[in-house]
Formats: sequence, structure tokens, C-alpha cells
Amino acid sequence: MADAFSSSSETVIQRVVDVTVKANTPLEKLEDLYEIKKTCDFITERQFQKVALQFPDELLVDSVPVAVEIEKNCNVKPFILGDTSYGSCCVDEVAAEHIGADCIVHYGSACLSPSKRLPLMYVFERRPVDLKKCTSAFRELYPDTQSHILLLYDVNYVHATNDLQTLLSPEYPNLVISELVVEGEQCYSHGWIKRKSDDTSLSEQDNNNQVICQFGRQFSLKSGLSITDYSVFYVGQEGATLRNFMMTWNRCSFCSFDPITMIGRTESVSINRTLMKRYYAIERAKDANVVGILVGTLGMADYLSIIQQLKETIHRAGKKSYMFAMGKLNVPKLANFLEIDIFVLIACPENSLLDSSEFYKPVVTPFEMEVACNKNREWSEEYVTDFRHLLPGGQSHVPLADQQEEDDETDVSLITGALRSHNLLISGPSESFGTSVVLRNQTMTVANTNPAASFLAERSWRGLEQKLGETPVVKAGKGRKGIAIAYEEEGTS
Repeated sequence: MADAFSSSSETVIQRVVDVTVKANTPLEKLEDLYEIKKTCDFITERQFQKVALQFPDELLVDSVPVAVEIEKNCNVKPFILGDTSYGSCCVDEVAAEHIGADCIVHYGSACLSPSKRLPLMYVFERRPVDLKKCTSAFRELYPDTQSHILLLYDVNYVHATNDLQTLLSPEYPNLVISELVVEGEQCYSHGWIKRKSDDTSLSEQDNNNQVICQFGRQFSLKSGLSITDYSVFYVGQEGATLRNFMMTWNRCSFCSFDPITMIGRTESVSINRTLMKRYYAIERAKDANVVGILVGTLGMADYLSIIQQLKETIHRAGKKSYMFAMGKLNVPKLANFLEIDIFVLIACPENSLLDSSEFYKPVVTPFEMEVACNKNREWSEEYVTDFRHLLPGGQSHVPLADQQEEDDETDVSLITGALRSHNLLISGPSESFGTSVVLRNQTMTVANTNPAASFLAERSWRGLEQKLGETPVVKAGKGRKGIAIAYEEEGTS
């Protein structure tokens, strides 16, 4: 039985789903790909007993053999973290603490966001790169050998950067190759990756040069030049990492080389169009009255500080805020909260740029919410994806506007055309973000209300009604058999 609103049960059972399954890595290659010896040295030198091994979904097929080898060589108890609480690029310190782990070994792609709770080690995939085709594509894209070029890459291709530098630097004297850095004393990563606190030598040697450290990459620009004077060449696949770079350095021209397809190209994605879409979301945030704060990370440093700052910013703008911690986001989860006008996602830079076109309500970044709520922050060519830069002391921090300056200011919504007040402050302590005290009637009865309750009162359907004492008590009887689409007693038609 099938109609316009359902499909045949037989079709569902017989449906074939195409799934790409990664083949198991041979045991003799595990050592090279997953650097088991270096991992064991990291564990034994610090005498860890419980080790959390965090694998992304595409590498789970090798998780058990790797854990067996580590347990055999180190005599420790490894735990496999398969389903991360949030994005797989972030270190899942919450899941590791649930099992009482002493340290975390993170495998695969990583956003290199700082985490400060547990000792950490990164192991990248070492994906293959055809150096000949990569350098050939580079020369085709940049025929002028005097061009100022910055080379960025996915972390899984960091092993090829030294070879690329050897092949290209003699021809391109103005080529700058970034290096990976991490922040904090808890990260004991090996190989190419360095700790930010140990990289003072670069700044001391290049006093006249501008040193930029962002998104786990560090590079030095020549004196008198800024990042906008450089073209960017990216080695890796199209995805969140490249999109994050292009949004942040949106005035630079980007070219990329995909080691899988072995094709180099000029990135033709219209950054201006993307920025305009984000500006539309900012206008939606200005129109919103109720804001949902989505906590998309519990391991990234300073996430509690940005939550508190967002609450204060939203409150000063005369809006109400609610906080949600729901793990990985999807459309059905957020659709349960219809009273929320807009959501703001707190996550790592690579996961914060969420495409909310399928969601019922827009999802914006902390930077976009600040543009909407803080009069002192204006929309400009600067786009901030790392929320730590918005905090006091950060490179993009802007203090909140003075309360007296904002009183009684109005502007016009670019979406609805209606007048809106920039500040509808409710008197009371700043800690009261979710509720307010209002006068109910002339007898001075005081009621405690909030926007969610008001929204619920206006809905025609409010969920199952209890009707206590009104429903007759009946004896339980035999129910139907089968599935909802076709019960047995209904037959087929």
C-alpha cells in the first residue's frame, strides 16, 4: 500500500544504500600510518594508564587493530571514542573524562582548537600527495615567479610541506609556507607540529616581519606587506577548512590543489555572495526577540566566557536568550523549539559556519550575533570565525555600547520594513535572562512570565492534555497488530 504521503514497505526493505567502506589497513602499514611507536613513547614516558583513542568515522575500521597494538606494546588500557559528542575535528574531552582517561590521542583531521583539560597528542593521516602534479599545478596557476604566495594545507598533508618547499622555493623567492602550531602546555604533539609557547624564536628572528598565528597555522609576512598582498595556495579537498580560510581572509585570491583528483584550480566561489547571505542572517538576528544559544563544544578553551558574553550582549539588546546543549545538530532537533527566532552556534571555527538553509530558523555565529546586538561593532570586510578573538584581550574585541547611548534608538528592518527598537531593556538584574516580572491586573498581582510560556499560550495545540478526572477509566483491551502504515485487520487495498 502506497500513496502520496507514504511509500511501500517492500520498497523500504529492498532499498539499496550506497556506502563507501574504507578497507582495513594491513597490519604491516599500521605503524607508518598511525605512528604507533611514537604514540607508545608518548604514553610510557608520562606513565599514563587509561588512554582515550579518538577516531573519526572514516578511520573507525582501523581502530581495533591500533588499540590492540598500543595495549600490547604499552601495557595500558585503551578506550576507543567512536561517536564524538560534537565535530570529529575537535578533541572530545567530555567523552574522555567519562571513562576517566589520563590522556587523549586524536586521529585524523583536526581544527587544532586549543583544549586545556587533558594531555593531548595529534596523529594525522599522512594522505598521499603527487608532488610532481602538485608543483606543476602550482606553476600553471602562478606563472609570475615574483608573486607573493602563502601556502596553506589540510593537516593530513603536512608531511609533504618540506618537499614542496624544496621544489618551489628556488623558483618562487616570495613563497611563504605556514607551519602547524598548537596552544597550551597540555599538547605534547610530535613531528612537524610545534607549541605556540615555544615559537618565540621566529618572532625574535623576524622583528620587522608580521607574524600571524591563526587556526593552528603560523607564518611570517615580509616587512611592509599584509595578508591582503598575498595569494593563497591551498593543498587539500574542498571543505570546512578551506571555507574557513576563505571567509576569514576574504580579500585574498585563493587557488587549490586536490590531491585526490590531482586537479589544481582557482577557487571561483563568490565570497561576496556568501558574505551577503551571512549579512541577511544578521538582519534576521536584529529582528529576533528570542535567541537560542547552541553549545557546540565543551572542550574548546574559553567557551564558558563567550557564553557569558553572549548572554550579556543579547540582554543589553533587549532580547531573551535560552541555552541548549544538544550535541550534533540536525533539523528535527531544532524544529522542536518553535518559540526561538534565531540560534547562535558556539563551536570551533570550522564547525561554526553552518549552512542553515535546511533549518526552520537561521543559525548564526557569535560574531554575527555581536554585529546584530552591539552598536559599536559594524559590518565590514573583517569576518571572525574564532570566537576567542571576540573576548576581552582578543584581536577583534569590541566593548559593548554604552547603555545610555542606545536608549530609545530605532531603525528599520531591511527584511520586514518595520520599525524596531535597538534596545528594549527590561529593568532588573542582568542575570535574569530568561524571565521577567510583569503586572497581571489592577489588584497588584505579580506573575512570572517568559517568552517561551507566552508563545505556548498562543499556540492552538499545546501537546497532550491531561484532563484529570474527566477521562473515564476503562479496562485495557487487545490492541492492533502490525505497523502504522498497514495494520493486520485493515487488510490490503
